[in-house]
Amino acid sequence: MTDIVSASLRSRMMAGIKGRDTAPEWIVRRYLHAAGLRFRIHMRTLPGTPDLVFPRHRAVILVHGCFWHRHIGCRFATFPGTRTEFWRTKFDRNAERDRHNEAALRSAGWTVITAWECEVRSEEFLDQLFWRVVASGLS
Repeated sequence: MTDIVSASLRSRMMAGIKGRDTAPEWIVRRYLHAAGLRFRIHMRTLPGTPDLVFPRHRAVILVHGCFWHRHIGCRFATFPGTRTEFWRTKFDRNAERDRHNEAALRSAGWTVITAWECEVRSEEFLDQLFWRVVASGLS
């Protein structure tokens, strides 16, 4: 299938996609802060610069976009119809980097929690996320 927008417009659209302070990340931040949890954001001293870091609980939350991080079975994890080899390589590198960062965090003693873009829309999920962070600090 061909693209419905020009190459220059597509390039501008893709350049506008942010890597931090995304809408799903803000949803998680607002909910957990309102629930009383305090955290640091984007700690560059940790592998992969996690989105939210809870030093008191030794937990991190990685807020992943379903498209970029390939959420298995998610309707938002579509695959572009053009330049498939380029996209396959890019997505494979993203997944490998995610696995490497998660393993490095776990080996350093952190509890790693992944929140997917499609999940953060549910208040029930956010409540479970709160309790997972709190429980990680009890052990």
